[in-house]
Amino acid sequence: RFHHTSTSHWCSCSKTISDEKYQDPFQLGKKDLKNLYEDIKKELLVSAAEFKEMCDYYFDGKGKAFRPMIVVLMARACNIHHNNSKEVQASQRSVAIIAEMIHTASLVHDDVIDDANSRRGKRTLNQIWGERKAVLAGDFILSAASVALARIGNTTIISVLTQVIEDLVRGEFLQLGSKENENERFAHYLEKTFKKTASLIANSCKAVSILGCPDPKVHEIAYQYGKNVGIAFQLIDDVLDFTSCADHLGKPTAADLKLGLATGPVLFACRQFPEMNAMIMRRFSKPGDVERARKYVLQSDGVQQTTYLAQRYCHAATREIRKLRPSPEREALVHLTEMVLMRDK
Repeated sequence: RFHHTSTSHWCSCSKTISDEKYQDPFQLGKKDLKNLYEDIKKELLVSAAEFKEMCDYYFDGKGKAFRPMIVVLMARACNIHHNNSKEVQASQRSVAIIAEMIHTASLVHDDVIDDANSRRGKRTLNQIWGERKAVLAGDFILSAASVALARIGNTTIISVLTQVIEDLVRGEFLQLGSKENENERFAHYLEKTFKKTASLIANSCKAVSILGCPDPKVHEIAYQYGKNVGIAFQLIDDVLDFTSCADHLGKPTAADLKLGLATGPVLFACRQFPEMNAMIMRRFSKPGDVERARKYVLQSDGVQQTTYLAQRYCHAATREIRKLRPSPEREALVHLTEMVLMRDK
């Protein structure tokens, strides 16, 4: 349990970055991500106008491209570590494109499963075109990603990235279930978080490290960095579901409770308010459950404890990436862990 930990202790990693070394990850990754969405649209060449409109809907160039940015920074950091090469290979950039396509396909399918009506501040595909067409659009984006993956022509990379698709499906199944035992419940939540969110980042980072460096130790560093950042990212997402307003977040707040999901803040709050156990087991299905659970969470230290846990994962990610040779990209990846903790949407 992560009680009464000083926040300054966890954020100490920021003090190791001097003003000269400070690197904005988005600025540093910008060159490699230029025309990213145009290149994705080239992978999605379809003749049917409506289908094209659906595929283009989320690839509008307005996203933060968070995952591709981590992937290209990791590619550069590993290349520099291995032979001081400062260029991103074409195959490594392809991994960044594939990662964004897999991620977007999973969002489209998630929105259908959750019957969501908003995403990234606009209406979801399923709300505009209907569930059936949204499912097909998600399938199509995934199939185009698979074709792009096969084009890389490396069986190891294919194996690493297809693991992501398996994990996404397994994670969705985990989300449909729940555990009665408190410790099992938290382990279940973290496993679901890894499979649904962190696996994509971890395995994409691993893939570009394999393409850029033959050392298995570097592959493990890349994987562990991606895994820890990915879990922290989702933990903060779960915190924002309770602390951010809907307009700012781009999707409704308390959305997880409405879907019957007990995330980190709820599970920590349950330790202070055991009466939440019954609500968790019935997936907040009774009238008033969502409002009561939200109130309990905000009265407890659930949000704070989940934030501390995210800080622990970011600390682990920083420890891993610092094993690589110093480079601006390595420092940007360190700084990225702080940005994950500080984000408000």
